[in-house]
Amino acid sequence: MGALDEGHFSVELENGVNLGGCIEVDFLEGEAETPAIEEAVRVLLQGLGEDINREGIRKTPLRVAKALLEGTRGYREKAKDIVNSALFPEVGLENRVGHAGGTGGLVIVRDLDLFSYCESCLLPFQVKCHVGYVPSGQRVVGLSKLSRVADVFAKRLQDPQRLANEVCKALHHGIKPAGVAVMLQCSHIHFPNFELAFSDSGHQGWIKSLVTSGSGVFEDEKADIWTDFLSLLRFRSINMLSKQCSSVDHSWCPSHSFSKVGPANSAMMNAVASILQSLGEDSLRKELVGTPARFVTWLMKFRNSNLEMKLNGLVRRDSLKPNGDVRHGEEHLCSELNLSFWSQCEHHLLPFHGVVHIGYYHANGDIPIGRSLLQSIVHFYGFKLQLQEKLTRQIAETASSLLGEDVMVVVEANHTCMISRGIEKFGSNTATIAVLGQFSTDPTARAKFLQGIPNFCQS
Repeated sequence: MGALDEGHFSVELENGVNLGGCIEVDFLEGEAETPAIEEAVRVLLQGLGEDINREGIRKTPLRVAKALLEGTRGYREKAKDIVNSALFPEVGLENRVGHAGGTGGLVIVRDLDLFSYCESCLLPFQVKCHVGYVPSGQRVVGLSKLSRVADVFAKRLQDPQRLANEVCKALHHGIKPAGVAVMLQCSHIHFPNFELAFSDSGHQGWIKSLVTSGSGVFEDEKADIWTDFLSLLRFRSINMLSKQCSSVDHSWCPSHSFSKVGPANSAMMNAVASILQSLGEDSLRKELVGTPARFVTWLMKFRNSNLEMKLNGLVRRDSLKPNGDVRHGEEHLCSELNLSFWSQCEHHLLPFHGVVHIGYYHANGDIPIGRSLLQSIVHFYGFKLQLQEKLTRQIAETASSLLGEDVMVVVEANHTCMISRGIEKFGSNTATIAVLGQFSTDPTARAKFLQGIPNFCQS
């Protein structure tokens, strides 16, 4: 639980140097670094076989550069300046046992939504941050500054435990309290094994970890003050995980389980190393040595490649009708719900994932289309650089060639670009719809299909 290394940290805090061993750079809003990142992104796109001049991709290098620089702006900020500007005198309990600052002296700020970039794979991860401290020396800090300090360290390449430790250290040395406690609930997007994507229907979309860090009176993890801290968090219905989840190592990142997809592309790996340096990082830092290879391996999963073969056996619905002519019998509405997909946004090179729902009319006597075939269509269009709107249309058009012209497709997704790029809309999701045939003219048919779709957040 010990987060403090007094001598080493004090020097770093005074000089404004990043605690993770990363280089603190001084450039204005990253403007000087934008062209270098853009060029590196072009190399990555070309390595994927993309046309860097096509309309949907042409501005991607600039968008990615802006997103990365915004998401790592913490390298250009100093926690010391934030804390020092918001320390206030507060007369406490001078001659009695205890500390000023609330019952028992404990002050807590809960449910701070942060996001950070994983240093192992360069993908964003979400953070729910809870910070507490016990004031001393008759001074307190403005509560909003606890969030600001946490955000400074979150806006760097991180892993959960180091992020918790750095926030704890900065607040302890800045406020000089009796103690600081930090708890982080972290969620990292968890893409499935690429080779097993077609059969892994039960795959979970997120890896979750909980980490803590403490200083001063919180140094002892068994201290009564921790009980007070955790009890206050339970008032917010926070589900405390088992003790073994209180610390994590790099294995929490799913990129460490990536299987090799072929010889490493040296040009793409050099491009990622260039991006790390442009952000202000040391690409030779031990935690980052394998990052370029892991990110390239991840990105190459979305190359226009072997999934083409998965659709070779598809046939049109006409050939499935018993007599090869018109339908017989009354049609009824059918649906396939919660077909999972994973994809990569072609605008920002950030992942998004969710579920697809397909509605269609089925006539008595027709041979039904299997769910696995529709899932194959979804994966085929998902495992590419994509836009959700285009993905929805492509699934609808292909499904209509198999199911008949009356098809409706709904795609619901979580986009990591909605928590990065300075937007930080945690918990938001996006729905898109494509309607063909009868669904485009019959509002009753659309309503009936939509009413059968389960709640996306719950499912």
